[in-house]
Amino acid sequence: MKLTAAVVQAGSILLEPQRTLDKALQLIREAAAKGATLIVLPEAFLGGYPKGLDFGVRVGSRSAEGRDTFREYFEAAIDAPGVETEVIGALCRELGVHAVVGAVEREGGTLYCSSLIFTPEAGLAATHRKLMPTAAERLIWGFGDGSTLPVVPAPFGGIGTAICWENYMPLFRAAMYARGVDFWCAPTVDDREVWASTMRHVALEGRCFVLSANQYLERAAMPAHWKPVQGEAPDTVLIAGGSMIVSPLGEVLAGPLRGGEGVLVAELDTGDLARARFDFDAVGHYARPDVFTLRVDETPKRAVEPN
Repeated sequence: MKLTAAVVQAGSILLEPQRTLDKALQLIREAAAKGATLIVLPEAFLGGYPKGLDFGVRVGSRSAEGRDTFREYFEAAIDAPGVETEVIGALCRELGVHAVVGAVEREGGTLYCSSLIFTPEAGLAATHRKLMPTAAERLIWGFGDGSTLPVVPAPFGGIGTAICWENYMPLFRAAMYARGVDFWCAPTVDDREVWASTMRHVALEGRCFVLSANQYLERAAMPAHWKPVQGEAPDTVLIAGGSMIVSPLGEVLAGPLRGGEGVLVAELDTGDLARARFDFDAVGHYARPDVFTLRVDETPKRAVEPN
């Protein structure tokens, strides 16, 4: 079968969760109007990506100002499930689309960088929490575990998701390939030109479609009291985009998009999955389980287990 997929490149409205939710709904509608039935939004779109902030942290100390910045960020995060996921799920049912939405998810006193998978039938069908926040992201986000590594079945194939630098984790990729991912959704904020080579590699290695949605964020869109990095101009582009769609044989079908917000679409032929796997299946006929094996612990990791 053939379907149209879309990747959305846009920036959050930081510290304004309702306006950001409204923007997400508008962008999903825009992508659906272009014929898309699978739509991917960027990493941390709901909740926002606080590019350049240090939250007042130095080794051995935290500042009062930084704690207050985190409080603001915490309050702008979402619950999943929650009000925002109900609204997005209802829109997916209305439009008959599947969507993957990056979000900053709040549970208890911890934030997680999450990727939420929506279907027309179930609404919020699954949540993936980023396993390894990158560098200073570990100051503000907790760690996911093996219980949130979903591949959600859809009429056109399995939908899975890897957030930003999870795409560099070879064992993570192997685990996802074994789960049957056909549509590899990669919400990110990595705007380097070399990111495109990673997306093409994942497509070729996994013999899957890759849909990478990046933010586009300018300094002017940041809250005024969130001070810029010293010497940074007001018109600085903090996240420059680079969204793209890649075929299972590594062909770039759309993008990379740079220089602003936008919606990229491409028609995907699911027959290309079998065509590509004819000569390579990383966890099938091209694997050597007699030499290499991977054990994946899928149990939730909780600090306190009830009796």
